[in-house]
Amino acid sequence: MEEAKNPTAEEPKRLNFLEEIIEEDLKSGKVKEIKTRFPPEPNGYLHLGHAKSLCINFGLAEKYGGKTNLRYDDTNPTKEDTEYVDAIKEDIRWMGFKWDKECYASDYFDQLYEWAEELIRRGLAYVDDQTQEEISEGRGTVETPGKKSPYRDRSVEENLRIFRDMKAGKYADGEKVLRAKIDMASKNMMMRDPILYRIKHARHHRTGDKWCIYPMYDFTHGQCDSIEHITHSICTLEFDVHRPLYDWFIQTLDIFPSHQYEFARLNLTYTLMSKRKLLELVQKGLVAGWDDPRMPTLCGVRRRGYTPEALKMFCDKIGVSKRDQMMDIQLLEWCVRQDLNARSNRYMVVQHPLKVTLVNWEAGKVEWFDCPLNPADPEGAKRKVPFTGELYIEQEDFMEDAPKKFFRLKPGGEVRLKYTYIIKCEEVVKDADGNVIELKCTYDPSTRPGAGEWRSVKGTIHWVSTEYAGKITIRDYDRLFLKEDMNDIPEDKDYKDYLNPESLTIGSGYAEPALFDDKSGIAVQFERTGYYFKDPDSTDAEVIFNKTAALKDSYRPE
Repeated sequence: MEEAKNPTAEEPKRLNFLEEIIEEDLKSGKVKEIKTRFPPEPNGYLHLGHAKSLCINFGLAEKYGGKTNLRYDDTNPTKEDTEYVDAIKEDIRWMGFKWDKECYASDYFDQLYEWAEELIRRGLAYVDDQTQEEISEGRGTVETPGKKSPYRDRSVEENLRIFRDMKAGKYADGEKVLRAKIDMASKNMMMRDPILYRIKHARHHRTGDKWCIYPMYDFTHGQCDSIEHITHSICTLEFDVHRPLYDWFIQTLDIFPSHQYEFARLNLTYTLMSKRKLLELVQKGLVAGWDDPRMPTLCGVRRRGYTPEALKMFCDKIGVSKRDQMMDIQLLEWCVRQDLNARSNRYMVVQHPLKVTLVNWEAGKVEWFDCPLNPADPEGAKRKVPFTGELYIEQEDFMEDAPKKFFRLKPGGEVRLKYTYIIKCEEVVKDADGNVIELKCTYDPSTRPGAGEWRSVKGTIHWVSTEYAGKITIRDYDRLFLKEDMNDIPEDKDYKDYLNPESLTIGSGYAEPALFDDKSGIAVQFERTGYYFKDPDSTDAEVIFNKTAALKDSYRPE
């Protein structure tokens, strides 16, 4: 008799294509230990796209008992800085990943130079005097083959002499380049005599003034992988056309056979993830810096209150594929809420205060209520909340001419103040212009939770004591861009045309005193409102909270 399946048992998670490749490589004995690398260029801060790459490279190595190197692709000294080197390490540690070795492409400059001379000696590289424009034009098009450079047939001796003179600093920037001699008629444009070295008289953040020629990405990446014995070099899909060149250098030089695999990069709605454009936003003062909470940088979302756990959950849900797709930013926000809902402490904050006076409360009396920090754990930690005869509630929780299904406070109506008593609105006080400025209410002492007779009302609202509440600054953040697909900008438009002028609004609120003692280190929930994270710029004089995410929306992941 066939055994019945347990309907509650979880189906084993399907392997993604990278996991299938790795498991086959281990099973066949092609590799004995998995080794990956994370290779950022230190010319900017890591963003959400890098979070996906981090999760893949470090995650695969962890899953299969391997190791991951952190290797900086520092071959462009005019755009790189130690500021970015340090920031990248901080972001990786924050994500909870540990690298095996900290490496730099510049560690291998001497070896790369020797390999370049080897290619020259074998007749597989030459110095070209053409301008960049002439080289680009000579490459031809996808339909037409390229034209050979007039300098392509220089002798080995002449190429070696000129290349050594380039290294010695005898030529100006852009005056000459070193190119590989491969195939000017190749269907793959990358194989049409790619540039290996260019002249840049610029000080390098690690090697100083030792070099004035620097290797190109394609002459660096595969060889660095090979030197470090990287078994699976995992990069985004736009590098698939580079793979034949990656393989050509490794095979031609007969070095360790690292191999490149490509996955779809992360595209997110209403989000831009070009380091060049993000840098422009910073330099032009359109945002407050790389860590502006509206930025998609890891330091930006960290300052907004996103957690590493939420980012990992998001990366796990979007998976690993070979096809580019646009992911909905609401899925990321959903993951943030899921994580914070389980772990964040709750506090009451009133942002648009309306005064409530309890006319039957004893003058000077204070009651302290033990309230759960997280309702998911009602027996867990508590915070003490003071209750007095003068309170603030949200203006929107009162309506003078209320419709039938308005279950908050209204004239003659009752509502429960969360964790405490039921109150009844007895009188509405207005100013000379007719604006409601105060509500005079009575409280029912028999409705204290856990004492007296329990009775229920349909509405429960949050509140704070005017005497004990502390004032905070609240930064409400919206999406930085208004256009859903920021990768699809019309030719007559600039990406900055789509900046959201209301991406930041600054307000204030009154918070219960326990909020100021919170040491959790993660975003807290302002009850009935949303999740907020204490900004590191907060002082004793001004405590600032950044909005992390709304409390809920209609989005549901599939």
